[in-house]
Amino acid sequence: MLVLFETPAGLSLFKVLDENKISESTDLANDFETPEGASKIVKLKAFKKFKDNTDALAAATGFIEGKISKGLKKFLKKVVVDAGLKDQLAVQDAALGKAIKDSLDVPCVTNTAISELYRGLRQQAPSLLGISEENMGLMSLGLAHSLSRYKTEV
Repeated sequence: MLVLFETPAGLSLFKVLDENKISESTDLANDFETPEGASKIVKLKAFKKFKDNTDALAAATGFIEGKISKGLKKFLKKVVVDAGLKDQLAVQDAALGKAIKDSLDVPCVTNTAISELYRGLRQQAPSLLGISEENMGLMSLGLAHSLSRYKTEV
């Protein structure tokens, strides 16, 4: 199973190392308490850094609206479709999963276990992506301000 994960820094794709751990685990939070624990569950497969704040805003609004942005489509086409990967893609939003399935014919899954996995990924994202927590916080703040302005303009 692959996991699509969006951060203020960019788009990432993780490979789940042990799918049974996710489906059987009653508390994935314990597994994600440390970076070492998280690295036993997922491994970073691909990362595409956003070019600028506009790129990050387009991706974030696409995720919020359940739509596939140009950047996301290009990223998934390159790292999943063109690479010939047949794994299911875990997504956090069912509408986004449907859009990905319709656009790229990539099977997507979302459920409560996936939601738990996303909580763990968010908790350990800086260490899994090699980005300092301080920089991740600054990027989050900048993107939040941009989203706020975008929502008031729409």
